[in-house]
Amino acid sequence: MEVYRPDGTCARQILFEVDKNGILTDLRILGGCPGGMQALIRFSVGRPVAEIIDKCYGIKCKNNTSCPEQLALALRYYIERKQRERQGEINEHHPRGHPKTLPIH
Repeated sequence: MEVYRPDGTCARQILFEVDKNGILTDLRILGGCPGGMQALIRFSVGRPVAEIIDKCYGIKCKNNTSCPEQLALALRYYIERKQRERQGEINEHHPRGHPKTLPIH
């Protein structure tokens, strides 16, 4: 399970899993508007990560961001980290990937 700490939203954490085919298989959002978060989860789980990023990035609410946009950013950071891992690159400042997306063991 991956964890992302959003900025500028009521949500405090976004936890998610992505399968080997790039499909979001699990999503949990701590905090935020319960109804909105349930809808975001239901519409996102089972979809390709690239599609979620495409649909959610750029959605604005207060603080010039939104929970959907923060989900898109979490997934983008996850993809970037996975690409670096496949290429054997290690970020010297954050050896486990982007500082906001860390795997939970």
